[in-house]
Amino acid sequence: MIQLGIQSIQLRGQASNKSEAIKLVASLLVANGNMQAAYSDSMLQREKIANTYLGNGIAIPHGLPKDRELILQTGIAVAQFPEGVEWNSGEIVYLVVGIAARSDEHIELLANLTDVLDDAATIQRLAKTTNAMDIIDCLTKSRDSNTQANESNANNNVHVDDFEKSIDVELNSDGGLHARPATAFVEIAKQFQSEVRVRHGSKIANGKSLVSLLKLGANKRVTIRIMVSGHDEDSALKALADAVRLGLEDEAESGHALPVASSQVMLNFSTPPVAGIAGSIGIAIGPIRHFRHEKIVVAVTAQSPDVEETRLNHAIASAKIQLQNLHDEVKERSGAAHAAIFLAHIEFLSDPDLLEAAVCNIKLGHSAGWAWRDSYSKRAAEVGSLEDALLKERANDILDIGRRVLRLLADALEEEPTAMTEPAILVAEDLSPSDTAKLDPKMVLGICTAAGGPTSHTAIIARSLDIPAIVGAGPAVLNYQDGVMGILDGHTGNLYLNPSEGDLVIARNAQQDQQDQRMAENLACYEPAMTTDGHRVEVVANIGAAAEAEQAVNAGSEGVGLLRTEFLFLQRSEPPSEEEQYKSYCEMTKALNGLPLIIRTLDIGGDKEVPYLSLPSEENPFLGVRGIRLCLARPDLFKPQLRAIYRAGMTGPVKIMFPMIATVEELLAAKAIAEEIRKEMNANPIEIGIMIEVPSAVLMAPELARHADFFSVGTNDLTQYVLAMDRLHPSLSRQADALHPAVLRMIDLTVKAAKSAGIWVGVCGGIAGDPKGAAILTGLGVTELSMSIPSVAAVKAKVRKMSYTESVALAKRALACSTAAEVRAL
Repeated sequence: MIQLGIQSIQLRGQASNKSEAIKLVASLLVANGNMQAAYSDSMLQREKIANTYLGNGIAIPHGLPKDRELILQTGIAVAQFPEGVEWNSGEIVYLVVGIAARSDEHIELLANLTDVLDDAATIQRLAKTTNAMDIIDCLTKSRDSNTQANESNANNNVHVDDFEKSIDVELNSDGGLHARPATAFVEIAKQFQSEVRVRHGSKIANGKSLVSLLKLGANKRVTIRIMVSGHDEDSALKALADAVRLGLEDEAESGHALPVASSQVMLNFSTPPVAGIAGSIGIAIGPIRHFRHEKIVVAVTAQSPDVEETRLNHAIASAKIQLQNLHDEVKERSGAAHAAIFLAHIEFLSDPDLLEAAVCNIKLGHSAGWAWRDSYSKRAAEVGSLEDALLKERANDILDIGRRVLRLLADALEEEPTAMTEPAILVAEDLSPSDTAKLDPKMVLGICTAAGGPTSHTAIIARSLDIPAIVGAGPAVLNYQDGVMGILDGHTGNLYLNPSEGDLVIARNAQQDQQDQRMAENLACYEPAMTTDGHRVEVVANIGAAAEAEQAVNAGSEGVGLLRTEFLFLQRSEPPSEEEQYKSYCEMTKALNGLPLIIRTLDIGGDKEVPYLSLPSEENPFLGVRGIRLCLARPDLFKPQLRAIYRAGMTGPVKIMFPMIATVEELLAAKAIAEEIRKEMNANPIEIGIMIEVPSAVLMAPELARHADFFSVGTNDLTQYVLAMDRLHPSLSRQADALHPAVLRMIDLTVKAAKSAGIWVGVCGGIAGDPKGAAILTGLGVTELSMSIPSVAAVKAKVRKMSYTESVALAKRALACSTAAEVRAL
């Protein structure tokens, strides 16, 4: 082992550039008799042909092999630069470890250095220490004793990092400990105060860190050891072991079924194929277009660590809001199983290891953007190096959430991302879940990725969007130029580039057959939803952006039953002005051309925190200041929105809807402010309704109906409050079923109270867009069903196929059920 003495350590070094830093550490090696002065030039020469930046603030400059004769005795020296030295573009070094090695005597030291490298907190300490022995101890501490202890304990099946309280459990999960089950495990572990660790073989993970669990590489049917230590360790161990045995909600993967083999006749093309893996069935014909992310530029360093840490926290909070909104959109459009990945993404953003590494980098003087990118990139690389194919795919998820936050921290965005100006087949190395979920099926004819597999989220979401897709086609597909004509066959997993005219005819005929079938299904989307015995149900759309109003009309919607106005308030540094809101609402009334528009006032709080509002932290935000409570507490937000709505009411049939009404007092207070605004503006009266989302509103529905023009049941929130299950909880969300009899009985009570008062009831939660739910809701007496745009045609078709008498009978049977499963079995 190399002896490292105080004479080999330079504290508080100063250098304006990399060359000066190398010369300083080289002078220590020369002074200690390790090398001749000429070897300093050799160290500088190496920098021109190789990068000696090791990562995380450490560099290891050394000379060229041809100059080893200049080394007198193997040794190292360390120069500390508390202010940091820029090594290469974007690389800041705090510890320069100069090496003069004639053979491999320095390998053990480098092994210790590698251990230190992954410990950002230790590097932060060493970068600022005023005691040379701190650096010496870290780099020369022998690992022999630890190794021997581990080997000895391994023989007895005891490990130095194991807690006394533990249990071995087989992973009852076909996919192993991948993102979804790992998310569920973390959520359960966080409910307990005890420390939780998980062992798989020789690897140990923090049981409350999603990234740490993924790094275990625990694939299907392996045995893991769950270890706990703390005052509630018995309860924690039982809960975690039971969850693992039950599969950690892995059955939700059934929603991600692989593409079903097509019954169509296999197409025979003469053009040689680029072979991939079938990801989503269908035929796409068109030019290819390469997908490119924008280049996110962030500063390397920053002046104030406190400011940068605040920026990071705000960016993460905003990213969580985006992901929750994306989850809700995908869930409404494609179901809970397809949307569940975004719950895992939210959990990634709460990962303590990921955040701690970034914060440590910030305290070393880096900007929030640089620190965050360094943290998530390293974790993605670790997960990507795992052997299990399914687990390796989760590295793309880490990169996805990393880029989402990084974009919010960007100093600049260069190289505009791919903008689809004409329909094309999108070709990419890979697509993140967020990238895929945002794709416009009208512009993206098909998807072909070089990487990924049929279980990748690119494939899963492509199927939910009904976009033909091929994955795992290999890097060669990236070599073709934009504009090359292609045929993508999602049934076989083949891409045909520069096809012959004959092949194009074959593909077009097959595509036309598919389109004819779809057209037959959608032709009736503009017909009213009238049951076979003449009962009319109004089918309208939930929207969250101005552009979606026209899409809703084109899909057959008879209006907008819920406009989520939060889109105007999110992803910005200040609230929107009255004028901005007015213009947005007017854009919608114009697109709707006389159809009704129900505008829900601002519903923020709980799961939609907005950093610029500086709301105080709440122990349970779902029971705190959210929805109408926030509006009443912040008239500076509420009144401008009401003015914008009353102005928009002059351009089309607009209604106001207050969210999260729990008491009569809240409704009266909100109506008083609305009436005050109306009188100030001398505007015409507008119908005012309320969301029924909490049990108290249901029980007080007879009283609330005296002061409201209509009710709209928000089944998403009502379900989580009635069943006491967070609808975003990874391990509970699938049980939070709005078709549970308890929820249906709440809706039944609401409808009865409304009918007695002579007002109508709509439902704007997820089950309104579920044909099964629509049938039961119709039977309960709901007169308006509001849903995601793609569900409109299917729900209308469902209503037209049943009689009202049948749906009433169905609803009565559903109310008599004991479980959600029984209801769905009807």
